[in-house]
Amino acid sequence: MPPKPAPEAPPAPDAPPAPGAPPASGAPPAPGAPPASGAPPAPEVPPSAAQEPTQSPEELAFYAPDYFYMTIVAALLFPPLGIPAILFSRKTEEANKKSNWDKAYINSGRTGWLDVFAILIGLGIIYYCVLFM
Repeated sequence: MPPKPAPEAPPAPDAPPAPGAPPASGAPPAPGAPPASGAPPAPEVPPSAAQEPTQSPEELAFYAPDYFYMTIVAALLFPPLGIPAILFSRKTEEANKKSNWDKAYINSGRTGWLDVFAILIGLGIIYYCVLFM
């Protein structure tokens, strides 16, 4: 067992300060601590993350269709394809809001194809049930 250092020995230079000890001179204040006396107040930063991005009319013209209502019909007629279509429709809407046109158009195409296939399969099942059952 190594010997304990004497209590009056100075701490190592890279050692963290003891709990409750005052911060070293020149050290930055602890997070959440009040500023030192005479220090300038922290600048107020407006919350920019909570604001919706504003888009120009030119950007709004690039919106990819999200096929929301057709997706609802597809989900009612054939849920195995309608539910993924709902997810791609939401991704399209989010990409449109962020002006990420590549992702918006890719997800819009996926939504459209899934909607068409889900509606055709759903109507085919209904047609089969009406005719043969």
